[in-house]
Amino acid sequence: MTLMNALAACCLVAAGVVTAAAVALPARRGVLLRAACGLSAAAGCTLLMDVIALLFGQGVDSVPAAVVHALGLAGAVALAGAASRGRAPAAPGPPGRWIAYVGVLSFLPYVAMKLNWALGGSFAGIDGTDVLEASERNGASRLWLTLERWGLDGTVLMALLGLLLLFCLIRPWGLRLPRWLPLTPALIGVGTLVPYGLLGLGYLVPVQLGVLRVRQGDFHSAGDVLWVAWIGYTAFAGYGLALLAATRWYWRRTRAGRATDGP
Repeated sequence: MTLMNALAACCLVAAGVVTAAAVALPARRGVLLRAACGLSAAAGCTLLMDVIALLFGQGVDSVPAAVVHALGLAGAVALAGAASRGRAPAAPGPPGRWIAYVGVLSFLPYVAMKLNWALGGSFAGIDGTDVLEASERNGASRLWLTLERWGLDGTVLMALLGLLLLFCLIRPWGLRLPRWLPLTPALIGVGTLVPYGLLGLGYLVPVQLGVLRVRQGDFHSAGDVLWVAWIGYTAFAGYGLALLAATRWYWRRTRAGRATDGP
């Protein structure tokens, strides 16, 4: 079991202990449930990677770890609902236009970088051939490799679907869909991208300052790694926060039973 998977399992166990404490201590119920929700969300924060691997026929690295991730995110949703139970739902106003703008602008550099590689271009010291060879060495699925040979990148396709989901959550036509349909991928995205992106950006600061070192992997220098990492983590964090705002609005709007009108 890798360190990340071990930490996820520990977070899930801790969430269960804190939830039990919330049942035993009704006076502290709200605080303890919110703490358990955070721990459970931490356990599920890499579920999106498992989902992407399955979608592209690659399989997950560890089935038990994937189960822990799924249970963590499901537990976070249930605990968030339990923590807010009893509160009168406020009527939310229309979502700000900034939600869509932040999501799109955050992903543009990432999409441009990935498409450049998929089309054979060079960036950060490597070109499309290098990226394809790295994917083969890392055990990418046949579907993933085929897409790359066609000039497509699986992560770009997922990014475009993510932007479609973002607009679905804030536009009137999305309010007419079954509630679970946009909320399921939205909650997976929020639970994964927000902590992943923010923690990644936090890690890059001491690396950029020279306090920590970064693994070069398939790149030729640490500087090249930082270029790609800043673009990637900024995309995940920016889009994740925009998705969080849109999901929160959609959740409150549909929960209040006002799905007939919108912005």
